[in-house]
This record gives sequence, C-alpha cells and structure tokens, in this order.
Amino acid sequence: MDLSRVLRVSCIVLLCASAGCTAARGSVPLRADGSPGPEECSEEALKTMRILRMRVGDAAKVELDANQIDRRNITLYDGPVESYLDGPLGMLEAGTRLYGHVWTSGRQIVVRYYEAHPVDGEPVPICAVGRDISKKSDSRPGLAVLDYSGALVFVVNSFR
Repeated sequence: MDLSRVLRVSCIVLLCASAGCTAARGSVPLRADGSPGPEECSEEALKTMRILRMRVGDAAKVELDANQIDRRNITLYDGPVESYLDGPLGMLEAGTRLYGHVWTSGRQIVVRYYEAHPVDGEPVPICAVGRDISKKSDSRPGLAVLDYSGALVFVVNSFR
C-alpha cells in the first residue's frame, strides 16, 4: 500500500474516532496580557499525531494565512486562522491546511493549531503552535501586522 493511501485510510479512521472534536477554542483561559493560558491536547489529537509520525518538537514551514501567501506586511486578526504547510510535517504533506486560533494581544503573536486537513484526506485533530512570530510595534489592538507571511510550526503535546 502506498504512503498516500495509508494516510487517507488513517485519516478516515481517525475522523470517525474523533467525531465531535472541535477546531475552534473559545474557552481558553487568558492571561493578564490577553495571551492564552495553558491548555491540554485532546487524547484524540495525541493519538492522531502518533499515527501520523508527528513527534513533539518536529517543525515545518507554514504560511500563516492561506489567503496571504508569500506577501509582505500581512495582517492577522484575533480569531480563527487557516494556514498552509510549505513542507512535510510527519506524514502530512506540503499543501495540508492547518486550522487554529490567533491571539495578538501579547508581545508576540500566539497561534495554536487544533486541526489539519490533508490534501487528499479528511480533517484530523492535532496540537501544534506557531513560534517566534513578532508583530510590528504599530499594530492596533485585535490585529497584528507582520513583515512576512511565513513562520515555523512546531508539534506539541500541550499548550503552555
């Protein structure tokens, strides 16, 4: 069985096993500066990441906003985000969409990813974060202006 077929079958099985998992998180406790507090990954996400060979610390390049690929001076808003993998992450191929949430209130932008949608598969739960994403100092509340559209995404086993 080829790798793409294995990935598709795994994704279908995991989707069935994780029905009811949500990609958007509205109940994350916030710190005093407006950044999100600690949050555990779901058992479904941890299981999915093991199957997809996504290990804690694995990283890949990502376009932060699928609607602003390869641009300078992009704007991210607080709330849901759809990102785009530029390279593989475990068994996820380049082109996989990552769905998560952006918080712009702190000194650095926080992006947490809760779901991946493989190119030829069904959405699956994951836990990953965008790291070292700095905003311009003149960014207004509720949004962040960035110099570049790309960043690195890292696999995690909980959000801290």
